[in-house]
Amino acid sequence: MIRSELVTSVAEGNPHLTLRDVENIVSTVFDQITAALAEGRRVELRGFGAFSTRARDARTGRNPRTGSAVKVDAKRVPYFKPGKELRERLNAG
Repeated sequence: MIRSELVTSVAEGNPHLTLRDVENIVSTVFDQITAALAEGRRVELRGFGAFSTRARDARTGRNPRTGSAVKVDAKRVPYFKPGKELRERLNAG
């Protein structure tokens, strides 16, 4: 599902909201999750899962085209851990 499909789905389930309102709500939720992760905080949505960041150490990688060594800086990457309810719903049946 892509963002526009999510907006359409939420709008269909909430006919009292305009499409523009739903777009603003979805954007706000994503922006808040992104801002919290950028600050190093964890975002937990009960029953769905938790978003956090993990540190990746600096390393030496390889350029796939030339095979030469390339320095890759340390960075933080997003991480998602599904909640128990989500795992159970995916594996039901």
